[in-house]
Formats: sequence, C-alpha cells, structure tokens
Amino acid sequence: MARPRTTPRTVEHPDLAEVTLQQALEALADPIRRMVVCQLARADGDKGCGTFDTPVSDSTLTHHFAVLREAGVIRQHYQGTTKLNSLRTVELEARFPGLLHAVVSAAEAEVR
Repeated sequence: MARPRTTPRTVEHPDLAEVTLQQALEALADPIRRMVVCQLARADGDKGCGTFDTPVSDSTLTHHFAVLREAGVIRQHYQGTTKLNSLRTVELEARFPGLLHAVVSAAEAEVR
C-alpha cells in the first residue's frame, strides 16, 4: 500500500521578469502551441490537459505545455489529479504589452 502524499503537487513557474522576448516568441512560434494558447484564450476558465483539441499525442502535448510554461505563457496547477492550464494574460501584458493579443488574433485569422 502506498503511503499518503504529505505535500501537495506543485508546478514551477518562471518569474516573468526573467523571461526574455526571445523565449516567449520561440514558444509562440510553434503552431501546436499557438493552438493551445488560442483554446485557452477562448476558454471560460482553466482547461485540463486532456481537454485540448490538437492533432498530436498526449506525450507530445505534454512537451508543448512544458515549453509554454517555461516561457511564462501558461500557468499550470493541480486540482486533485487533474493538471489545469491557464494563460498568464495579465502578467504577459505587463511584461510584453500587446504580444498575446497580437498572436491570438493573427492565429485565429489564419484559421478563417
């Protein structure tokens, strides 16, 4: 029998003051990651990792989440056993004004 977990699961996030524009742009350059960002931008709240509509495997999507998190674009946290994702909209806007809105707008215009 496994012993009970004594500490909650946590996910490390960078301080956006330490994230460079290059890191953010590289994270947002990938079309799958832009799909994730657009889906989060349209979501009413946090989205679980398994709720995204993407053409890649779960393991590949996990990699994309990590790149977005390490670039400061998304925040992840656990609710029970589910890992939830949200955009760091307010923080990104303060660090890189207009970037997130421009990327989401351009990505959605490409789909139309």
